[in-house]
Amino acid sequence: MALTLKEPASPNGPTASAKTFFGHPRGLATLFLTEMWERFSFYGMRALLPLYLIAGGPAAAAGSQGNGLAMTGATALAITSLYMAMVYLPCMTGGWLGDRLWGPRRTVIVSGCVVVAGHLMLALPGLPAFFAGLALVAIGSGLLKANISTMVGHLYEREDSPRRDSGFTVFYMGINLGGLLAPLIIGTVGQQVSWHLGFVIAAVGMALGLLQFLLGTRHLNRRSDVVPEPLAPGELGRVIRKFLFWVGAAAIACAAPALSGHFTLHWALVSLSLVGIAIPVAALARIKRDKALDRGERSRMSAYVWFFAAAAVFWMIYDQGASTMALFGAKSTTGELFGFSFPSSWLQSVNPVFIMALGPVFAWMWMWLVRRRREPTTVVKFALGLWLIGLSFLVFVVPMVMAGHGARVSPMWLVSIYLIQTIGELCLSPVGLSLTTKMAPLKYASQMMGIWFLAVTAGDCAASLLVLGGIDLNTAPVVGVEAGLAALAGLAVFLRRDRVRSLMGAVR
Repeated sequence: MALTLKEPASPNGPTASAKTFFGHPRGLATLFLTEMWERFSFYGMRALLPLYLIAGGPAAAAGSQGNGLAMTGATALAITSLYMAMVYLPCMTGGWLGDRLWGPRRTVIVSGCVVVAGHLMLALPGLPAFFAGLALVAIGSGLLKANISTMVGHLYEREDSPRRDSGFTVFYMGINLGGLLAPLIIGTVGQQVSWHLGFVIAAVGMALGLLQFLLGTRHLNRRSDVVPEPLAPGELGRVIRKFLFWVGAAAIACAAPALSGHFTLHWALVSLSLVGIAIPVAALARIKRDKALDRGERSRMSAYVWFFAAAAVFWMIYDQGASTMALFGAKSTTGELFGFSFPSSWLQSVNPVFIMALGPVFAWMWMWLVRRRREPTTVVKFALGLWLIGLSFLVFVVPMVMAGHGARVSPMWLVSIYLIQTIGELCLSPVGLSLTTKMAPLKYASQMMGIWFLAVTAGDCAASLLVLGGIDLNTAPVVGVEAGLAALAGLAVFLRRDRVRSLMGAVR
């Protein structure tokens, strides 16, 4: 990491004469490494999950390790999509805790401990421990993500600073450095040695991330310790009572079909998928209708609906890289390149490799275009992201047709698809993170970052519902339809670009 001396920091930031991280505030290094280790644990789990679910069953690839849960391919796809959705569902709660109760920094510390506990639970045998561990990892990761991204925004005093998008792109590289290492280490150990040992390594990674965060918090902006909208006296009691009410309602809703003998895994997955779509929509609508927001904030929220919908479509397709494409890689690719054989989980490192290679290029490119006043607007960047994700699945149709009769294709097909998806991701995801910190009403600073991640929840739950509804995502026609959907969504965003820009006000 290249460190250079910088000018004295602002009064609200770290101490003067602090060092910089790739030309950005030194606190970015602390947040970069925290997110890297959290993503190491998450992507390691993501690489193992679909393979562990089908291991030992009829959907498993020939010669794969047993000792898994022996589920069908359709069930594995649904659970994997739903797990990734549930990881982002608690982001709204994490944002609320950061805004109203603990502040972003304390919320990150608590959530890191929950993630470690979840991975350790996954290391225990048995279905109850497995699903409990999944739940803890999802809750902890969700609580962490909204707050750590908000703290990145705190490092930049000016919301319109051109360094802001570049800083989020550097931060995004930390995400993908963890994603690069996880399949190579956790994937190899889990797939070839022991699934549960792989889960333990994921816990160690998160513990390391938490430790360095505690050691590096002195470099963060002091705003990260501030609770922006603290709870009024007596409000916490009301919140706890409301929380217990909904927990009780959920318990009754689950107990009723269980006692009547109608509770099944399929019923539970469908219910969670519907909840995963309803909550993001309701949360976004609640903020948009808040009468406490001024006219400009309400206008920006109207514009934000477009970005949220576009992101949901993007992630519905993109996250199939860990489900549809992962199972295709395990069963229908040769598993070797240039005479070198490797576990199929390694393919999950391809996207992070491209992010690491292209991330700095895009960060430099946006700054270069800014200086020449030729940078595409955020709306256009989102449209490009949708078109590229659609193109990637259009390419995916080709190897799926080639492997239609049991043949195995070169993994280079998946590598090329990941390349296209990476370019689309760099047009949309880090830009969306930066956009959210700029458009968020002050009252909902951290919660709006949670809303951004709920777009992932909505997209992944939509994919899960498709599988649970009997649609086979592992077929060329369905993949082609998804490609067309993304292209149409990109066209709709592009055609409405002037209207959306007007709603955004001064934000660009």
